Amino acid sequence: MEKYTIPLIPPSLNKYAGRENTWAYRGAKAEWRGIVCAYCRPRRKPPAFAHVMITFYFPSRRRHDADNYCKFLLDGLVSAGVIADDDFDHIRLSIAAGYDKDNPRTEVLIDAVQCTE
Repeated sequence: MEKYTIPLIPPSLNKYAGRENTWAYRGAKAEWRGIVCAYCRPRRKPPAFAHVMITFYFPSRRRHDADNYCKFLLDGLVSAGVIADDDFDHIRLSIAAGYDKDNPRTEVLIDAVQCTE
């Protein structure tokens, strides 16, 4: 099992909803690809299938949509070579959230899983 910690939380996709935000979305996606590649260096070849467990530690207890924070992170993990792809043929995804006012972060656990198909 591999563990990665990114000392940031990706932006919510709600921030980029609407056609007028296309360029901002592309910029944020590229920025997060770089961030993930910097903090998540693969230690071995990406597994064919993996259980990806993501825990976001938010600085506040306000409401957060779980699925809105994963897109940039998963795309970055693919670009970094940590996972083979982010589709359902390659990953099983678990998302959790916590609260840490003093140390907001994103923790990612990658567990290689044997496919049984």
